[in-house]
Amino acid sequence: MAAPAAAQTLAFPTAEGFGRFATGGRGGAVYHVTTLDDAGAGSLREAVSQPGRTVVFDVGGVIRLKSPLNVAENLHLAGQTAPGDGVVVYGDAVSFTNAHNTVVRYLRFRMGHGGSTGKDAVTIAEGHDLIFDHVSVSWGQDENFSVTNDARNVTLQNSIVAQGLHPHSAGGLIQSTGGTSILRCLYIDNHTRNVKVKGVNQFVNNVVYNWEAGAYIQGDSERKSQANVTGNYFIQGPGKASKPFTRGNANFSIYAQGNYQDSTRNGKLDGAPILQASYGVVSWQPKPFAYPATKALSAQQAYTYVVQHAGASLHRDAVDTRLLQELTSLGTLGQIIKDENEAPMRGTGEVKGGLAPTDTDQDGMPDAWEQHYGLNPRDAADRNHDADHDGYTNLEEYLQQLVGEGNGPGTTHSRSSVPKGT
Repeated sequence: MAAPAAAQTLAFPTAEGFGRFATGGRGGAVYHVTTLDDAGAGSLREAVSQPGRTVVFDVGGVIRLKSPLNVAENLHLAGQTAPGDGVVVYGDAVSFTNAHNTVVRYLRFRMGHGGSTGKDAVTIAEGHDLIFDHVSVSWGQDENFSVTNDARNVTLQNSIVAQGLHPHSAGGLIQSTGGTSILRCLYIDNHTRNVKVKGVNQFVNNVVYNWEAGAYIQGDSERKSQANVTGNYFIQGPGKASKPFTRGNANFSIYAQGNYQDSTRNGKLDGAPILQASYGVVSWQPKPFAYPATKALSAQQAYTYVVQHAGASLHRDAVDTRLLQELTSLGTLGQIIKDENEAPMRGTGEVKGGLAPTDTDQDGMPDAWEQHYGLNPRDAADRNHDADHDGYTNLEEYLQQLVGEGNGPGTTHSRSSVPKGT
C-alpha cells in the first residue's frame, strides 16, 4: 500500500500511522462546548452536527448521552481544552462513520449498560483519514472501538480500550482493507478481541492485559490480511487467558518481532519472547510490510510508556486510575464486568469541572496566549493564520502547546508552555 506524500502536514506533530494526515477542522470555524447537557445550544451534540469545526470545551465533567451521537466530518475535537478534570462522554454509543478527516484528542468515551443495545462504544463503519490520540474508550455493549467495512487510514494511538461489557466484552473488530494503525495502546479487561483483525493492520507497542478468550485474533476468514505486529506485551491477569495469538490461517500474512508474554501473575514484569511457532498457522513474512514508520520501542519500553501516558492522561479519571492500578499489579488485579455501576468501578466517578480562560473573540485561543504571541484577542480571523508557515494554524499551535507540542506561532519563540492566565 502506497503511503501519502511525505510533504503532507501531520494532523499534529506526534501523529503517526495510517491516519496521521487527517486534517481535522483546520481553517474552519470554532465551536465552544459550554454545557454538559445532552443537546441544545453549546452542547457536544450540536458541536459535532456540522462539518468543518474545531471543537473546544469551556466546561469539564460528564456529558450524559440520551441517545447515540453521530459525528460529522472535518472536525477536530480538542478534549485537552476542557478545564478541570476534562470530559467524559457517557451513556450511549458514538459513531464516527463517514467522519472523514477527523482528529480526536484527550476525550473519554464510556458507553455503559444503559445505552443502545448491541452498539459499540466507538465505531467507524465507513470513512477515511481519522486519528484518535490519548482517548479512553470503555464499556461498549458490542465492542469498544471498531473499524470495519471500507474505512481506511485510521490511527488509534496512546489510548486505553477497556472493559467491554459482558455478555460480549470485546476490545474491537479491526476489519479494514485500507489500513488501521494501533500504536502504544492499552487493551485491558476485555474478554475477547484485543483485537480481532482482518485486512491491513499495524499493531505496534501495545499492552494487552487480562484477556480470556482472545488477545490478537488473526482473521479466521477467507479475506486476505497483512499485519505488522511488533514490540507488544501480552500480560495475563487473574482471568483464564488463552494464547496471545489465535485463529490464524494461510490467508493471514504477518510480520512479527519483539512481542512478549508474561504469564507468571507474580506482580513482576518478567515475560519471555513469543516464539514463531506460537503464532499458529499463518503466512510468515520475513520483512515488515511497507506501512508508515512509527516510534520504535521494545515491549518493555512500551509497557512503561503505556503506564505513564495511555488514555486521556492529562488528568486521569477514577476509571483509568483503577485500570492502571490493575495493570501495574501485573497479574493480581483485574476483572471482566457486565455493569459499570457495580464494584469495583462504581460508575464514572467524580469528574470535576473548572473555569475556562477568557477568550474575548471566541476564536479558541485565550486572550493571554494571543497577547503573548503578538496576536489580537479581538480578531477571530487570526486563528486560521499560519505565521511561521509550518502548515499549522495559530489555533492548532495553541492546542498543541496545551499538551507540550509545538513552538507557538511565529519564529521568535522557542518551545514553551502555555502562558499563565490561559
